[in-house]
Amino acid sequence: MLTTLKTSYTDTRAADLAWALGREPLPALATLDLELAGTKLQLRLLGASHQVLLEEERGSCSETVACISGSSTPLPLGVAKRVGDWEYEFAARVEVLSPGSFAGRAQELLALVADHPNGLAGVFPGSPHAFTALLAQRHEGQVHWRTWHAYPQDGQLVATWTRVGVRAPAARRGTRQVHLGPSGVRGAQQDADTIPAGSRQDPNPRVLN
Repeated sequence: MLTTLKTSYTDTRAADLAWALGREPLPALATLDLELAGTKLQLRLLGASHQVLLEEERGSCSETVACISGSSTPLPLGVAKRVGDWEYEFAARVEVLSPGSFAGRAQELLALVADHPNGLAGVFPGSPHAFTALLAQRHEGQVHWRTWHAYPQDGQLVATWTRVGVRAPAARRGTRQVHLGPSGVRGAQQDADTIPAGSRQDPNPRVLN
């Protein structure tokens, strides 16, 4: 699903993004409700990025990645955390692309998400390459989602990966995080930041255990 967001595009940066778990639903510009094998998932496009709400019998989980006023948790590179009966894993990175590469990447991602039944993308007015996109699926009893946040004025593309599944063995406890540096940009090789329909998973996501 592809939509044009009814809001003006503000000059934010990747470094302005923050991550949070457990926040209440924030005002959304567009939403997509999914049910994946008994798990209810709502993908939400915010004026300042995204929120994902997950709910099933064992409880609920809320992930927010956005420019959150007053937030003290900058976007981490990796998180592994228990959330109720689930293991929650999150990874993020920032790519810096040339104008030509950025335009091609934006078109590719928007086409992918727009055609996917579990995808939601929103383009900000005034810039065809300023967008936020989310794509979800369920695989082997776990729920996965990917998101992309585009900042064409800086050539920055923020990609995140999340997995929520049944609780892992007791040896994996607590939360560990590595944060982006002061610039909010970390160099990384471009990978296949796509999940085609019927798709594959990242074999080695950057998540700390």
